Amino acid sequence: MGKIKKLSLFMMLMLLVAVLVVGCGQSQPAEQAQGEGEAAAEEINIGVNYELTGPVATYGTNTKNGILLAFEEINAKGGVLDGKKINPIVLDNGSKKEEAMSVAAKLIDVNKVVALLGPATTGNTLAAIPVATDNKIPLLTTSATAPDITVDASTQKVREYVFRNCFTDPPQGIAGANFAYNTLGARKAAIFFDNTNDYSKGLYQVFKDEFTKLGGKVVAEESFLEGDQDFRPGLTRFINAGVDMVYVPAYYEQVGKIVNQARELGLNVPMVGADGWDSPELANFAGGAENLKDTYFTNHYSSNDPSPKVQDFVNAYKEKYGAEPDSFAALGYDAAYLLADAINRAGKAEPEAIRQALEDTKEFDGVTGKMSYDEWHNPVKEIAIIAMVDGKQTLKEKIKP
Repeated sequence: MGKIKKLSLFMMLMLLVAVLVVGCGQSQPAEQAQGEGEAAAEEINIGVNYELTGPVATYGTNTKNGILLAFEEINAKGGVLDGKKINPIVLDNGSKKEEAMSVAAKLIDVNKVVALLGPATTGNTLAAIPVATDNKIPLLTTSATAPDITVDASTQKVREYVFRNCFTDPPQGIAGANFAYNTLGARKAAIFFDNTNDYSKGLYQVFKDEFTKLGGKVVAEESFLEGDQDFRPGLTRFINAGVDMVYVPAYYEQVGKIVNQARELGLNVPMVGADGWDSPELANFAGGAENLKDTYFTNHYSSNDPSPKVQDFVNAYKEKYGAEPDSFAALGYDAAYLLADAINRAGKAEPEAIRQALEDTKEFDGVTGKMSYDEWHNPVKEIAIIAMVDGKQTLKEKIKP
């Protein structure tokens, strides 16, 4: 543990406990090239810290799959830096903040990684950031969308070692409001958000501000708590308010239950959300594909985008995993290629050089679109609007930044 710097006493205790747990109990995927210790000299260790179990396991698992597919392709083509192989070391954070922190620490201190990929969610990423920052290891998250991931809320300064290849919450909220007002013709909106989740609360506020600015009215709003199961009282109030659409910025399990109960109550207005909807389990929680009729969400890509780059990825992913890749898989795939590209541009597999190369990224061409980094380490890229048709995602339109 000697190289973990400046951690508080609490963090050190959590680290000690979690390293013991990780070392003894956490499973590591078969795809992992090398699980413990330092890789051979010709290999470059990359940490993969994701939610492989727990309530958002589909996010982490699919992202991990995309990452491993990309690194497999990169290594098959000769690796990076004229022949060095990338060695992804995969650990499960269990969808828990304290484990996300301790996994990051283990990857840095024990596995000697030069960069970290993940976690997936905002809360878990925020827990891992202090460890990465104190040890000056670049951390690239694929799907943590809250603004304070890359910007320290207390100082309003960019977090020097933190990057993401997903867009942030505000553009999603703005795009969702514009789609609701201009495309769906909604004028009387309701918002149903998770009051225990920063991601959900942030999107709620941005959507409300933008929809109102456009000329619409938010005539009803309700909040729920993580773990809630019965959403009928709030949905009934939406019906009584005469709403013509509902915005639900939340994660797929609760979104599905809200949609299901809304349809049971006869609330058949359009429902709009954000990338937290993206899961192959959404239709199951929603009570079937029929209930998802007239639902839409902002997302990072669509698997039915006709772009050859997208379709090559979709086909490769299907061949390896036997499933349609969602946006989390696509973002993981892009993040792996982006990191490899940064290592090559850096000319060496050293954390500080990689950090600078990531910061200098311009026009990186990924499956989820071309991206460059702004001054806040956020990508400038397109947003996709997804329509659920017969339970399947269909690209409705793309919105340029």
